[in-house]
Amino acid sequence: MNRRRHAIATFTVVCALTVLASPVLTLQASAAPLPPPPKQQKKTLEEVRQEIDGLYRQAASATDAYNLAEEKSKEQSEEIVKLARMIVAGREKIEDLKARAGAAARAQYRNGGLPDGAQFVLTDDPQLFLDNAGRLKEGHKATRDLLGEMNRTQVELTAYANDASVNWTKLEANRVKQAKAKKEIDAKIEAAKKLESELAAEERARLLRLEEQEQYRNQTAWIGSGILKGLSDKTTPAGKRAVEFATAQIGKPYVWGAEGPGSYDCSGLTQTAWSAAGRNIPRTSQEQWRLLPHVAIEDMRPGDLIVYYKDASHIGMYVGNGAIVHAPRPGRNVTITGAGSMEILGVVRPG
Repeated sequence: MNRRRHAIATFTVVCALTVLASPVLTLQASAAPLPPPPKQQKKTLEEVRQEIDGLYRQAASATDAYNLAEEKSKEQSEEIVKLARMIVAGREKIEDLKARAGAAARAQYRNGGLPDGAQFVLTDDPQLFLDNAGRLKEGHKATRDLLGEMNRTQVELTAYANDASVNWTKLEANRVKQAKAKKEIDAKIEAAKKLESELAAEERARLLRLEEQEQYRNQTAWIGSGILKGLSDKTTPAGKRAVEFATAQIGKPYVWGAEGPGSYDCSGLTQTAWSAAGRNIPRTSQEQWRLLPHVAIEDMRPGDLIVYYKDASHIGMYVGNGAIVHAPRPGRNVTITGAGSMEILGVVRPG
């Protein structure tokens, strides 16, 4: 009897396990095999060129942000140093005023708590009284002036300290902006270099030819529009000096954030060239576009700056005959190219 109950129990467990397992087995048997992942279509060389160009343009935009933050940081650092000197001078002045006030107080103490003038006022000699009444008045005025100067100096010191604190906060904010822009620049340039490095040597050579062909098409269309008709290549002495300086840099490498003498970015080249010509202009291409006087393309002359793309992220110097000198991008050197080879935003004139 026990054996029969044991056999029935064993049979029941086996049946239960079979029933529980059967749906899983059925699902496994009926599931269709997963399809292979679709093959990623290889980009054309032109698509790669456009992607690389886009990355470098984004890096140029971030470079402008970096350069502007760096310029502001310099201004704030200089202002903080100036304020610090003013605070030191103010403190020295306060100490001097305190010493003078202390000397007056000690003199008053020696006179029984009365100033020197008051000793004359209390004299029994009427003539001496009249002679020294004016001196007493002058003494009171001098004391009031001394206290007033101390108060004014203290107010100035407080204002200098507040200004220094504000400039320090701005300085730290610009340092954060610089760090963020640098990170973005490095990432974009690294991505562009990676794309280019994945190409074979023959493809890289073709990539350069595609870039040159694109520039040639743009320049040809620009000149064909008749934009240069009647345009003079005459310029001012300062414009001539700026062009001479800029063209003398041909062959030097582009390095973002660089202002020479060994390397330049696009706005670093234009700023330094015009500085050599005796004219200080803003540091970034966006600020040069925003703050310098605008001129029509048909009125431009050598030394004027041509600003490119809607975000004003690139700039070059017009040298005449439909050409510019510029620092193109990482991996390229300062060179001469067609002024119409890129999308023109407008023209500005430093001087």
